[in-house]
Formats: sequence, structure tokens, C-alpha cells
Amino acid sequence: MAILEEKLYNIEKIAEQIVTFESGNEMAALAAAQINYHVMGYFPITPSTEIAQYLDQMRVHGEHNIKLIPADGEHGSAGICYGAAVTGARVFNATSANGLMYMLEQLPVQAGTRFPMVMNLVTRSISGPLDIRGDHSDLYFALNTGWVILTARTPQAVYDLNIMALKIAEHSKVRLPVIVAYDGFFTSHQKRKTYYFKERKVVQQFIGECPTDYHFVREMKKPITIGAHMDGNDLLNNHYQQSEAMYRAGEVFKEVAAEYGTLSGRKYATLDLYKMADAEIAVFLLNSAAETAKDVVDRLRKKGIKAGVISPNITRPFPAEDIRQALKNVKALLIGERADSYGAHGPNMTNEIKSALQEDKENKTIVLSRVFGLGGKDFFADDAEKFFMMAIEAKEKGAAQKSFDYYGHVPGDDKEKLTQVITPQYGDVYQSGLIHVSKDEETNKLKVKIPPLRALTSKPKRLASGHGACPGCGIFSGLELFFKGIEGDVVVLFQTGCAYVVTTAYPYSSHKQTTIHNLFQNGPATLSGTLEAFLELKNRGEINIAQDATFVMVTGDGGMDIGMGSAIGTALRNHKLIMLEYDNEGYMNTGSQMSYSTPIGHMTSTTNVGPLQSGKAFHHKDTAQIMAAANIPYVFTGTEAFPQDLIKKAAKAQWYAKNVGTVYGKLLITCPLNWKSDDRYGQKIVEAAVHSNFFPLYEVEQGVTTITYDPEQKKKQVPLSEWLKYMGKTKHLLKEENKSILTEFEKEIEKRWKRLKARHENPYL
Repeated sequence: MAILEEKLYNIEKIAEQIVTFESGNEMAALAAAQINYHVMGYFPITPSTEIAQYLDQMRVHGEHNIKLIPADGEHGSAGICYGAAVTGARVFNATSANGLMYMLEQLPVQAGTRFPMVMNLVTRSISGPLDIRGDHSDLYFALNTGWVILTARTPQAVYDLNIMALKIAEHSKVRLPVIVAYDGFFTSHQKRKTYYFKERKVVQQFIGECPTDYHFVREMKKPITIGAHMDGNDLLNNHYQQSEAMYRAGEVFKEVAAEYGTLSGRKYATLDLYKMADAEIAVFLLNSAAETAKDVVDRLRKKGIKAGVISPNITRPFPAEDIRQALKNVKALLIGERADSYGAHGPNMTNEIKSALQEDKENKTIVLSRVFGLGGKDFFADDAEKFFMMAIEAKEKGAAQKSFDYYGHVPGDDKEKLTQVITPQYGDVYQSGLIHVSKDEETNKLKVKIPPLRALTSKPKRLASGHGACPGCGIFSGLELFFKGIEGDVVVLFQTGCAYVVTTAYPYSSHKQTTIHNLFQNGPATLSGTLEAFLELKNRGEINIAQDATFVMVTGDGGMDIGMGSAIGTALRNHKLIMLEYDNEGYMNTGSQMSYSTPIGHMTSTTNVGPLQSGKAFHHKDTAQIMAAANIPYVFTGTEAFPQDLIKKAAKAQWYAKNVGTVYGKLLITCPLNWKSDDRYGQKIVEAAVHSNFFPLYEVEQGVTTITYDPEQKKKQVPLSEWLKYMGKTKHLLKEENKSILTEFEKEIEKRWKRLKARHENPYL
């Protein structure tokens, strides 16, 4: 049974619970599974990704029936969730940081049309620069979306508030979507002792039946229009009603919390007040940092200092009256926040608390504000003690010396000034003069002459040693081989992914030439802007007209899923650049989740193998053919297993990018860690992929398809199983019980190969 936090509960009414030792992400997934939502639209982003992974693992073993729909990006996942919500389904999602930002446009739509759902926001620092650890910069963007926001300090609170959240969202007085926010890596990944209900029916009975007394897209005999265009008068009324519903959500929270307390033995007030009854100094902290500060309160109390901690369980609606009551006798309050509201002389919670106190003319509390812990910077007990010391000093002096500041920042030190380790390499260093490209006027195709490979080893690598890639990673051998075919300078943009993350850990960079980073969904558009600005500056004589470079965007780890729209737009505009995708068949940088490039049947962390599922359920996306359909001048595929083929294609790619327009190239590369393959077998695996026709080598030049390596003609064709046997992620496909999946996979590969051969034989296809 759960240990009671409050003696007011009748132990006989508390439902049976099991003690466990789990993380916040695990408890969020467990709560969702017990609720048994209808739909979860999701897209992986650290540190919330695990929630979908855990749910997929549970689904494989029949622990829930949630329909898990992998989106093409967070904007898509939010659309999936909204579409499911308007049918009256119970809907769930989870995201973090830039994922929230990408779906931000959709969130007010969900709230403004009053469709309930629950989303876990596993808080993380928003780029840029990129930092994947936890702060509240994403949470603060959610404050004005119209969603009810609950905040969870511990894994136990994550579980409890997830159950309460749905009941609040569906309440007839509320009808709003709800966010449950908790700290990335602090609460999401750190395991703690927790309790959960033994029987899922206890959870489902507590929440109640799914509401049907609402306008939903489910009764064809009752057609409705959702989201009709409104003028100003109607919109004002709509938002007024939404605003009133939000304030009612605060009262409903108290009702639901009281009912849940009776069931669980755990109490959740609007504010968690730790030793605040007689406190004269206090700190206000969101989520996990408050737990750290409580230990300091205990130490200070032993010294006779009347200290306390305030932490909200709900931030939308903001509990203004509860704040006023909690601070009636407090002399000095320090508000610590893991985000800033730039230029506002204090972040959001600071200004909202100050605003609340304005309503109490008797209140004399001195308020200090400190931004701390950005980018997941640790917050220790010593830091909490310094917060209390600042509050004590303000109390004693009767005023704060500096009401707003950052905590933990340090001035620069000239002795630590960054210095260049590697001499910049450019121009002639990368100009071998050994690669010759010419155009055949008869065929309208390019002819490429390259020297023996050993002659190109004199060209230095574009990436320095010292990157942090996994042993056997195929990204850099593939990229470096491609760059052997590129003459002269390059400007490279890396979308977020393994290739970027392992080469640019500040203050270090493995890149010898100019490198830019932007997010998954926007790389092609960003580089097109860089290219066009560079050309325009040259045209105006504002930079040296002799300067030249080849512009290359590198994507992978699913970047051509979430970034597909940007890539197509860039291709249609026909900018003179190269888009190069390294295909490792998954979202490897976030832990091997399924991508649309993952082949059917392959095991990933979101397409698990078990009694009810055997890997990915649908076929992989043929990105090269999609890009060829955009009618760009040159499309190619390549691998390091066929180096001369790849170098020739790189030379062609450069010529087309410099003279005609957009180029797209796809490199199959190995990921031993997530493919569960031997580090040594990288080249052997991609070679088998080519020989089995899974990854054919070809090019589409000015709309004409040419197969550049034909395993059938070379008499080297092998069955698909010859490729699959090298990888642990596919060995289940070679078992008798999965023969039907393997057969379907073989038929699809054969169909694609025959279609490709037909195009090769007929230039008009």
C-alpha cells in the first residue's frame, strides 16, 4: 500500500498500489498505458523520446491498445493528435524543446476549439545554440497557448498528474488540453521510488467514461463544422469563454486532486508549500530544483532560520490567490527560474508573482529574481543555500541590492581565450587537379575522369580527427569519400544529427572549413538562404568576386522525414547546392527510433519485436525517387563499398550544383550500434545491400535514369537474407514465423528493382 503523506485520508478507501523504482518517462508511459488512450501521434526528440519507446515495448506484449502513429515531425504529430481529438478519441503526446516550438502553431488551435488531450512536456533547453539538457525555456513558450499546465517535481508526480490531467481536460467545466511538464534528464531519467495502481481499472474508473456529449467528427448523420472562420466580435467571445474555462480549470484541479488524494493517499495542492507556515524567507522554484531546496530548508531550520520553499503543481491557470496567501508573512522571496523573458526585467514567473502581490496592498515581500540552470546546468544544495542567503541579505537590508540577475554566469578570461588548433585549410589544398568533368553534347550527360584512388589520398580530409562518433560509424568514411570528389572550398550545413553532434562539442570543432548548423526541418532552406546571399554579395562587389565554394547540406538520422518539405521546396526553387543524405535507416541520434527510411520488419526502439509485433509495419521511403520527381538536374545513390562510383558521382554533383541547380545524393551508411552489427563489417554490409538490390546504385541525370552498378550483370546478386544476416536488428526476419514479412520485403525490393531497370532502359520513364 502507498505510504500516506496526509493522515486525513481513510486508509480503507485507498486503492491497492505497487511500489517500484522508475523514472519520470517510465511513469508517464505507465499512466498512459493504464488509461489506454485511443491514439498517440508522436515524433522522437530527446529527452521525451523514451515515452513512445516504452509504450511501443508495452504494446508488443499486449499491455495496452493505443494506436501509436509515428509522424514526419512534431508539427505533424500535433496535427495527428488534433485530428484524433476532434473525433472524441482520447489522445496523448510527448515532446521537448524545439519539438514544442515546431508544433507551437497547432497548440492554440487545439485549445481555441476546446478539444481535450494530454501532452507530456519533458522540458529541455531550446536551440540555439543546441543543448539537449533540461531547462524551462520550452515550457515558457507554452504559457500563452491556452493549455492547462501542470508541473511535476518527481516521477511519482508525473504518474499522478498524468492521471489527473485527463480528468481535468475532459471535465465539463474545462474542455481544454493539458500539459504535464517535468524536468528533462532530472525527472525524466532519474529513477526514484514510486507507487502505481495495481489494477488499471482503478485508473479508468477514476477518470470515468470518455465523454460523448460534445460535437465530434464521429456521427455522419450529425455533420458539423470545426474551426469556422470568425470575425473580431465572435473571436473575442470565443476567447472570453476559453479564458473563463481556464480559470475554472484551477478550481477543477482542486476537486480532482482531493478525489485523487482519497484514492491514492497522495495530496496535490495548487502550491507545494514546504515549511511555509511561519517562513520569513523563501525560494520559489519550479519542478525538481524545489526538491533540492527542501534539504537546505531543513539545515537552515536547525540554525533557527525560518525558511521555506514554494513550488506550484499548476502554472496555468496561475494560482495568484494561493501565492498571495503563501507570502503574507514572508519578508523576502527569491524566485529562481530556468528560463528568461529577455528584456522584461525578470522571467515569466517573476513578473506573474509580482503582479499577484500587487493585488495585496498589505504585502511587503521583497522579491528577488535569478535565472539559473540554463541548458541543464546542475543545481546543487549549495546553490539553493546561496539563494536563501540572498533572500536573508535582502530581508536584513530591507531591499534587494539587485532585484534581477543571472546566477552562475562568469566573466570571460583572456587566458582562456579560444585559439585555433588546426591551421585553416582552403583553396588549393582541396584542388587536386586530378578530376576532370566534361559535358557530352550528344548525350547531354557528363563524362568524369578520376585518377586511381591512391592519388586522391593527398587531398586532406575535410574533418579533423577527434570527433566522438561510435566505433564503426559509417557517416565519416562515407562523407570523406564523397568529399574526395569535390574540388576546392565547401560551405557545409549540418542538420541536427549524429554527424553534427559528435563533431561540434563547444568549444571544439572537428570541421576544417566553414560549417553551419540548423535544425532538422530547416536545413535545405537555411543553406539556400546562405548560398543566395553569398552570390548576391558577390554580384554587388561587397565580397571578393574571386571567392568560390560548393554549398553542401548534410542530413541524416531521419532529417529527410521532418525536413522533407524544406528539401522539396529548395529543389523546386533549384538553388545551386547539394543535398547529401547519409541514410542509417533510423533516428540514431535519439536512440534508434523508426524513421520512414527504416525498411519493413526492421527492429528499432519504436518498432519492437514481440508476440504482437515483428518490427516496422510498412515499407521504407524511396527518397531518391521522390527527389527525382522534383525534376532537379542530378540525383544519385552511393556507398563507400563502391568508392570509384561514389567519387565520380560527387564530381558530377559538384558540376551540376555549380552550373545548373540542385543536386540530391543518398549514401547508405552503417550504424553498428543500432543495427546491432559487428564494427568490422560496415563495408561488407553495405556491399550486400547493393548486391541484394535493396540499395541499387544509380543516377538520374537531367531526368534520365542510369544504373551504375548492376549485380545481375556482374553475376554477384545475392538474396535479401544475405544482407539481413549481418545485422542483429533483422535476424528475427530469418525465422520461420516471420517468413511472410520477409517474402513481402523481397517482393517489394524486386518490384522497385524492375521499375528502376525499366527506367534505365527507357529514357522517357
